[in-house]
Amino acid sequence: MDLNSPFFDRIRVKPEPAEQSPAEGPRCDHPGCGQIGLHRAPMGRLREGQYFCFCLDHVREYNQSYNYFKGMSDDDVMRYQREAVVGHRPTWSMGVNRGAKAFREDGVDPDALFRDFGQRARGRRAEPVKPSHPVATMKAFHALGFDEPVDPATAKARYKELVKRLHPDANAGDRSREDKLREIIQAYNHLKAARLV
Repeated sequence: MDLNSPFFDRIRVKPEPAEQSPAEGPRCDHPGCGQIGLHRAPMGRLREGQYFCFCLDHVREYNQSYNYFKGMSDDDVMRYQREAVVGHRPTWSMGVNRGAKAFREDGVDPDALFRDFGQRARGRRAEPVKPSHPVATMKAFHALGFDEPVDPATAKARYKELVKRLHPDANAGDRSREDKLREIIQAYNHLKAARLV
């Protein structure tokens, strides 16, 4: 290692601090102040998105005297605070249905329509709802030879029957049906995991 190398000096020796140039930026907006204004302050209620630039001392002074509601009456301030709860969006009273009011003015009672619907529904016998299963579960039932879900005892009996019929030991060592056997075992294991058998 050459200790007289210029690279060695640059690595080991701290570089000399560069001359600090005077900081640049916008001037403070306070009258008579010549410092740099790095701190933004809002201009007021009707001038959203517009800011003054102040130095640190003047921004502190401005923040202490800032009043967003300056020039508003007490009623206006209260209304603003109530509207702020819902983000100044329009709202309606609970239970008010303007469409139903217009419906009643036409001579039709909307409540009667719903009462009539309920009576018709009671007179009709509803079909029992069949549970819907995911596609993978339906494929598992189909692999066992069922078109729709069956009770656990039936599925287990079909599984045992297919395993006995397709197993190589039952077919004198013939492994040609081994893929179908794997498919049946995977289908049954899926049904067991889904707690359907």
